[in-house]
Amino acid sequence: MIGQFPHRTTRPVSTPVAAASADSKSHFSPVARACAVAALLAAGAATAQITINTKTGAVHNGATGRTINTIDRRYQQIEPTHVPLTKSELDAKARLDLIRVLSSEQGFAMRPFPRGHKGLTLKANGKLEPVGEGYLDMVTSEGLSAKPGDRVVLTDVKIERSRIVFELNGGPDLKHRLLRHIEIGAGPDVTAPVVQGNGEEPVGARLTLTFEDHVPELTGAEVKALLAPLISFDVKTPVQAFTDTLPAKLKEAILNHHVLVGMSTEMVLFAKGQPDGKSREVQGQMPFEEWIYGKPPHDVEFVRINGNRVIRLEIAKMGEKPVIFTKDEVTGLLRTDGTPLEAAGDANTRVAKVGDVERDPDTQAPAAPPSLRKPGEKLPSDNPDIGVMRPVQFPKQPDSTPDPDAQPPASAQPPPPDASQPGPPKPQPVPPDGTSQPD
Repeated sequence: MIGQFPHRTTRPVSTPVAAASADSKSHFSPVARACAVAALLAAGAATAQITINTKTGAVHNGATGRTINTIDRRYQQIEPTHVPLTKSELDAKARLDLIRVLSSEQGFAMRPFPRGHKGLTLKANGKLEPVGEGYLDMVTSEGLSAKPGDRVVLTDVKIERSRIVFELNGGPDLKHRLLRHIEIGAGPDVTAPVVQGNGEEPVGARLTLTFEDHVPELTGAEVKALLAPLISFDVKTPVQAFTDTLPAKLKEAILNHHVLVGMSTEMVLFAKGQPDGKSREVQGQMPFEEWIYGKPPHDVEFVRINGNRVIRLEIAKMGEKPVIFTKDEVTGLLRTDGTPLEAAGDANTRVAKVGDVERDPDTQAPAAPPSLRKPGEKLPSDNPDIGVMRPVQFPKQPDSTPDPDAQPPASAQPPPPDASQPGPPKPQPVPPDGTSQPD
């Protein structure tokens, strides 16, 4: 027997080996096609049993035991994962937590993602469907949504009975695709469609993760591990990139989905996501917004926001008294502009503090007093030949009380006459003889 073929035949492909397995309507007979394949793979062997698998795109030579792939390795079967799965079924609370964690998550494509309504199907800890030529046909006919290495976003997550459906980059279907075919109007000539479309075709993809009987209780990390052969989530997500700039206490609270008084609305959204409800009220002269997370019988959190900050947190549990938090735990960790006051978790980073620096008197010397001395300038006191300057002694002032018995010194000048008092008469000059005295 020269060649053995399965019941199904394959379409022509661009590779020389696959070209030998032509369509059944080809002009070449099956014996001629088998001879051509045997000549290419067995390299002149007289007889060889060859099996062509049209499902995986592989050609196996039974005589030599060699298998040659005729399809790119990116379309071949994946290596199954080994993630431990529990037998308990996913409950309603875990379902909501899983959707909240996975929604808007970002990663990088490890395989080509085709467009189209069907998409790829991955069995948990199992194999991928389709693979081989079926995988390549889907990409060729529907188009490529994301190639390996492209960033993909989980825009929608739907959890059904035994599968989880992920919409990537907006999904492959038009929004309201049924309502687009309905028009409303007063007559046959005056109608308008219910949904106004812009005509843009969707460019997203769909990925379905299937389980045996039901979706077990899973965490976000376990789902990411199951999707690892197709999507890598090792790259930092926006939440991780944002929290890496925060202090350790605040980062831990956001990653654990806890709200602290003093958080900004952006931090609350990263920690808890969009609230289940909102209400606006006024207390006195202060308006505020109440964000509500959760519904009874589960825990309900009331986050009160004024402006852009959380000012009050109330946690209500079934059968327990509500717990209210009003102490600000965040403002002391951040500057007024929202940047961290101290580096978060970096032992090689030294923080230089400016201003009034506190010193430990037991281990640090006191700071030098301020001085107007220029750099390199010396004072007279720095010269050892010059004595130490001592305080100047001013002369004592005499007592201002006059002594009546004391005589003024001879050298003392009489006090100047007072202009307000008449002075002594001035002596008149004596005229010479023979002159008359003037009147």
